[in-house]
Amino acid sequence: MSNNEGPSNKLHDSLQIRNTEKRDGELRRSLQARHLNMIAIGGAIGTGLFLACGNAVSSAGPGGALLAFAVMGMLVYFMMQSLGEMATLIPSSGSFETYATKFIDPALGFALGWNYWVSWSTTVAAELAASALIMKFWFPNIPGLYWSILFLAILFTLNVLSARSFGEAEYWFAGIKVATVIIFLVVGVLMIFGILGGTAPGFSNWVVSDGKGNTGPFIGGAAAICIAFFTAGFSFQGTELVGIATGESENPEVNVPKAIKNVFWRILLFYIGAIIVIGFLIPWTEPNLLKSGAIQDVAISPFTLVFQKTGIAFAASLMNAVILTSVLSAGNSGLYASTRILYSMAKNGKAPKMFTKVSAKGVPVYALMFTTLVGTLCFLSSFVGDGTIYTFLVSVTGVAGFITWIGISACHYRFRKAYIAQGGKVEDLKFKAKWYPFGPIVAGVLTVLVICGMNLSAFTGDKIDWVSVIFNYVGVPIFLLAWLGYKIVKKTKVVPLMEVDFSMDETNKESK
Repeated sequence: MSNNEGPSNKLHDSLQIRNTEKRDGELRRSLQARHLNMIAIGGAIGTGLFLACGNAVSSAGPGGALLAFAVMGMLVYFMMQSLGEMATLIPSSGSFETYATKFIDPALGFALGWNYWVSWSTTVAAELAASALIMKFWFPNIPGLYWSILFLAILFTLNVLSARSFGEAEYWFAGIKVATVIIFLVVGVLMIFGILGGTAPGFSNWVVSDGKGNTGPFIGGAAAICIAFFTAGFSFQGTELVGIATGESENPEVNVPKAIKNVFWRILLFYIGAIIVIGFLIPWTEPNLLKSGAIQDVAISPFTLVFQKTGIAFAASLMNAVILTSVLSAGNSGLYASTRILYSMAKNGKAPKMFTKVSAKGVPVYALMFTTLVGTLCFLSSFVGDGTIYTFLVSVTGVAGFITWIGISACHYRFRKAYIAQGGKVEDLKFKAKWYPFGPIVAGVLTVLVICGMNLSAFTGDKIDWVSVIFNYVGVPIFLLAWLGYKIVKKTKVVPLMEVDFSMDETNKESK
């Protein structure tokens, strides 16, 4: 781009700086394209697919579940398009925290960063608890605490070695999950057409009745559909992890667009395909589907139920191993993501400066140790009293992922407006998000609606279930308090479009 025809001097200077400076401080760009692809896939394929999708089919019917996952898939598509455009131009380990600080308001960056850190550090604790339950399937007499400690040590080791070791572990973790889903879809299609496991079921399971006046494929009304939307959204959460990983990608201008373009359609195919297979092969009235969101009993996973129909005797053991892989993958990603966000916030002056310290391998060691400690304390809180503290912490993270998606959409809307305002040309972007501004606006609005309706059933009874409301929505006021509190204390203002900084510098002067 020339100075005369391209961006303004400010934007031009910013882009020149980003091409010459040492990116992301001392972090090392060691993640290859295959790592980014699998990080994105692995972030979205987990217990939400292997367990919770069965619960969605049981609650809203096969048609309701399919609608929920398809609409949420569209939302995620728009959100990932937005993230891809920003991450390709400004690959940062802080990702949306950095983007919010640069493009909107440092106070929003502060709130989004700590929101995401709390979400993933608590997720590490949840995965430790889940790993203990899973191992009881094979070793019922060994205390689960031992397994949790062992797995925490493994995950910490993978993360402390280097970003490359994290990426390599995630590559193989995700590979196992992808292979399982592909086998499930192939077996499922063969069974649907009667080639394997008996006669073809046709649409009989889609229109089955429970004998109480409820007939598929849509059941449960608005409340059930809202729950299915939340389940679908929760299942897709983790796709945004690729934005964090771009800060350590070898060639983000090439690798990020590939990851965004290719991975999303594979994820959507896996989820939509799984819902279709489950809807054809298992009646929504199957009692085990309603319980399939519980990780305590892998035998009721819809994947297990389908494999058992083919006569595979070890179906439960197979799925237990796969779900354990999913849990370890989530824990691995959680440590990585929360560590990098904490590091970025420290670079940006929103967390103690000590967390900017990195090892010789380019790992933010103090940020990693602190995150591991907090995750461990959260996990141990599940043993205190009746586990109320732990339940509260997990509830806080329930909407954190959706808040992040809203933040990504808002950041992209401002990013594009600032880029054009400063003289940039859309055709010069290495990755151009489709459907702008429709995409980020729709993604943001739909995500807000999902948050509002995720616990609609608490308001539809004879009286409002305030305990359920508080535990499900408590993350929203906490986020708003963090945002407004920082804004009041630091007296930050919305960054004017002409003052938006497109450089790769992690530190950003707050708009006064």
